[in-house]
Amino acid sequence: MSQPPFDLKHRSRALTEGPGRAAARSYLHGIGYTPEDLARPIVGVAHSWIETMPCNFNNRVLAARVKEGIRAAGGTPMELNTIAISDGITMGTSGMRASLVSRELIADSIELVASAHLFDALVTISGCDKTIPGTVMAMARLDIPSLMLYGGSIKPGRYRDEDVTILQVFEAVGAHAVGKIGDEELAALEQAASPGAGACGGQFTANTMAMAFEVLGVSPAGSAMVPAEDGQKREVAIEVGKLVMDVLARGQRPSDIITKDALENAIAAVAMSGGSTNAVLHLLAVAREIGVPLSIDEFDRISERTPLLCDLAPGGRYNATDLYAAGGVPLVLKRLHETGMLHEDAITVTGRTIGEHAAEARETPGQRVVRSLEEPLKRTGGFAILHGNVSPDGCVVKLAGHERRFHVGPARVFDGEEAAMAAVLAHEVQANDVVVIRNEGPVGGPGMREMLAVTAAIQGEGLGESVALLTDGRFSGATHGFMAGHVTPEAVRGGPIGALRDGDEITIDVDGRRIDVNLSDEEIASRVRDYVPLARADEHVDVAIQKYAKLVGSAAEGAVTL
Repeated sequence: MSQPPFDLKHRSRALTEGPGRAAARSYLHGIGYTPEDLARPIVGVAHSWIETMPCNFNNRVLAARVKEGIRAAGGTPMELNTIAISDGITMGTSGMRASLVSRELIADSIELVASAHLFDALVTISGCDKTIPGTVMAMARLDIPSLMLYGGSIKPGRYRDEDVTILQVFEAVGAHAVGKIGDEELAALEQAASPGAGACGGQFTANTMAMAFEVLGVSPAGSAMVPAEDGQKREVAIEVGKLVMDVLARGQRPSDIITKDALENAIAAVAMSGGSTNAVLHLLAVAREIGVPLSIDEFDRISERTPLLCDLAPGGRYNATDLYAAGGVPLVLKRLHETGMLHEDAITVTGRTIGEHAAEARETPGQRVVRSLEEPLKRTGGFAILHGNVSPDGCVVKLAGHERRFHVGPARVFDGEEAAMAAVLAHEVQANDVVVIRNEGPVGGPGMREMLAVTAAIQGEGLGESVALLTDGRFSGATHGFMAGHVTPEAVRGGPIGALRDGDEITIDVDGRRIDVNLSDEEIASRVRDYVPLARADEHVDVAIQKYAKLVGSAAEGAVTL
């Protein structure tokens, strides 16, 4: 027996129909909605347009095109706007505390509007790092027919006849500090590296999560890597508007798509591409919102059997626009299929399986962005999960972009990013040191800031191959080097990272999946009891961030609020 057709106004009828809803309709007539508009399905179009950054600057343009597609397919769009925080611009300041907090606020605000106004379906448009998981978390909570469109990557800048990204500017700060480059060169690079709208151009957090969610199936195949200012992006947006009406007609919900198999596909794509360690946080968070069991150690299992094939910045030579030219995310799907790791039957928003989209991938002849299985950059993926007496609940170490898998050295301990940055710029960090930055976790920060300013300065000073770093904070997707982040438990929640002192011998052993300090359990416990986080120079913390700190869980579980 055939299923009855899905009610396209399965939610909005309660808002727009019947004599009792005359006042609601009257409000909407006043801003241009006709009776015919209100008789159609209502589709929310949510985005994070903002003038504080390039990453989301094209969101309103794309929203207009999405709305055009929705109307053409028989729906009535209603646009809404939420916030965004630029990781890159706030990096190295107290403002960076707001970044991860914004992920929860973005999810909350979209959920509240879509729930209160009884949208029948939803399109979310994302751009910068936290808007991408934030939009998908909202979709997971609402579980109404929906999909996500990524706004796209910025084009690379040109400096001295070479492609450059914002990463080169961050690293130039360290080079400038040691006199390798002068003021004029730094200023020229600054002017060249970010030439328009779109998210950071490497396989940093934005492009990592855009790839992950296309592979997960909540974004249409082939949509993510179309650059922000490519004319094709607007055509993609129109098709997304039409597609969401098809998703609605099928009654397909995020819970139909975000399954364990689909999450494993997404994790494998992150590992194969050398993507951002922030993907661990964000995919754990999405899994939690949709109710699919997923542990941090499953990321290690998948990465260990996934070859690193994508030669993408920050560890590699190419950028997101190069990946688009090579074949985009479908090419990565093709390689996952070739490894035998792709769960091919996982369904996507197109109504087709991820295996079908992998089979349709078009690979540009001669491309070198995505290697073949016969010539991997590395045999295993771009990250690993370590445990030990420094991080009993686990931490994430990035492996793409360097060859080191073992380091032993003395701790150089800092309570907060600013102290560590000052020491690096004052040349107080030496080869073989293990830089420890604590009191930067979700609660201790509060907000779990990224340490890109410090890691880039270390690289810029020429210490990238000889210094290791660990933190209960996060790393930017642009970070490269031997770095362990998300150390859990964090210092202010009794984590052993609070026990570390200058000179303690730290061992980071990737093959053994261990991160340890050469201290007895008794000594660690005694020091943890004595640890008191130092007050910050800027003691004022915004109320919104204080609320987050009171509600947030462990980074090992996605740092979500409960």
